[in-house]
Amino acid sequence: MQPRTLFRTVAFAEAVTWTLLLIGLFLKYVTRTTDVGVSIAGGIHGFVFLCYAATAAFTWINQKWSTRTGLLAIGSAVIPYATIPTEKSLDRRGLLAGDWRLAAGGEEPRGGFEKAQAWVLRNPILAVVVTLVAVGAVFSFLLFMGPPGTWFS
Repeated sequence: MQPRTLFRTVAFAEAVTWTLLLIGLFLKYVTRTTDVGVSIAGGIHGFVFLCYAATAAFTWINQKWSTRTGLLAIGSAVIPYATIPTEKSLDRRGLLAGDWRLAAGGEEPRGGFEKAQAWVLRNPILAVVVTLVAVGAVFSFLLFMGPPGTWFS
């Protein structure tokens, strides 16, 4: 899967989970019928949000984006549906073009981030397992902490 395809897929999934969460919030706070939508959609959205942030960072390293571009790509997940126009803009500007430059047979990595990315691209199955465990651990910790408004109360 090329960087463009991965980024586009996860950006779309992040927008879809925003929809689920907003529907859940509507049912909870506007119709006051149920809060189960927030419970389910909130967890799904949180997980996909973390996956999007990781994907944006991974793509940032591969594509050698500027710091500004990388931070804007990651930050776009905070605003509902902003990942879609972000993806379109990056694609239109050619910032998602090409293959994984650090894959086997590709460029030699320089620096820690590129070495980590090269390892991931050259050991994809193990990398997926490690990533799922890491994202699951972060996600579990955030579930344990509870909603952001309750962290310091």
